[in-house]
Amino acid sequence: MPKSLIIIPTYNEAENISKLIPDIIKYAKNGIDILVVDDNSPDGTADVIRNFQKENQNIFILHRLKKAGLGTAYVAGFEFALKNGYDYIFEMDADYSHDPREIKNFLKRIEKCDLVIGSRYYQGVRVLNWPLRRLILSVFANLYTKIITGMPIYDATGGYKCFKRKVLESIDLSKIKSNGYAFQIEMNFKAYKKNFEMCEMPITFIDRVKGHSKMNRKIVWEAVWMVWKLRFKSIFNFL
Repeated sequence: MPKSLIIIPTYNEAENISKLIPDIIKYAKNGIDILVVDDNSPDGTADVIRNFQKENQNIFILHRLKKAGLGTAYVAGFEFALKNGYDYIFEMDADYSHDPREIKNFLKRIEKCDLVIGSRYYQGVRVLNWPLRRLILSVFANLYTKIITGMPIYDATGGYKCFKRKVLESIDLSKIKSNGYAFQIEMNFKAYKKNFEMCEMPITFIDRVKGHSKMNRKIVWEAVWMVWKLRFKSIFNFL
């Protein structure tokens, strides 16, 4: 049986994570492990995780001293996964925008793919509760990314995905410095250029109900420039 890990970065997600973890356990139903990478959340997110740990040996926490960004949180999680022998490694948001009932579908698809991307825009648009302006921005950003990078995927910026171990082993994680949307684009592009099998799976994305979005202009502009950076690095074989 392949060993699976779900990585969940958190910053002030105590209320959301207290509901999400029980549902992951409920719907995964195969003893899947959970790693929460917490950036010293002042709302007590880490305490919530430690309470879960008292009753469940499959839950781990990586406590970081300060808020350091989504990308570095996932890289830390990937390093943990590789060190501890996991075969399938998930990315998942803490804010309940990613439905834990999809985990079983990811596990089916990853058997035949190297990277499974939960796609908001494959086979139609599946986004709920976003303002129209943000939806248009996201759709345009993914079209822009597809044109510039040449990646044959509809949702390059989505954060619900599952990697096979060999994909992460092939990437020099120490060179990954991007965050937010740019991080997702960079990881997808590196997998694409190494000729791994990338599959998209339609999911429904629901905007967070509790807490505040971490997205800002810096994250958007980082993604805008990242696609060109990746394109030129690819041309000159600097990836």
